[in-house]
Amino acid sequence: MKNIQINHAQKGFTLIELMIVVAIIGILAAIAIPQYQDYIARTQVTRVVGEVSNLKTATEEQLMRGTDPSAASQLGFTSSNLMSAVPTVSFTNGSGTISAKLGTDASTAIKGATVTLTRTASGVWTCTVSAGGAGSWKQDYVPTGCK
Repeated sequence: MKNIQINHAQKGFTLIELMIVVAIIGILAAIAIPQYQDYIARTQVTRVVGEVSNLKTATEEQLMRGTDPSAASQLGFTSSNLMSAVPTVSFTNGSGTISAKLGTDASTAIKGATVTLTRTASGVWTCTVSAGGAGSWKQDYVPTGCK
C-alpha cells in the first residue's frame, strides 16, 4: 500500500504576521499625519499670502490715480474661506498696509495668524506673517519672501 502524503499548505496569515502589519501601519501613520498637517498649514498660509497679494495690483492702480485705497472690496476682493474677515486696508499718502487674519476654515495650527503686506511711499512692498493667536505656530509655515 502506498503512503499518500497530503500537502497542508498555509492558507492565510498567522496572528503574529497580522499584528506586525498593523504595528507597521501604526508607526507610519504616527509619522505621516503630523507631516501632513504641517503641509496643510504651510499651503494655507501661502494661499492667503497669494490672495492678499492679489490686492497689490489694484492698490497700485488706485495710488496711480491719486486715490488712497480704503477698502478691500474697493480693490476687488471677494471672499476667502481661510480668512476670518475681509482684509483691512489702510493707506495714507501712498504708504500703508493690507492685513488679513486667518480663521474660519484655516487649520487650527494657523488660526489667528496675520498676514500683512506693507507698502512704503516709494512703492516697495514687504510681507510679514505673525503668529498672533495661532495654536501651534511654526516659523516654517511662513512662505519664502515673507518674514
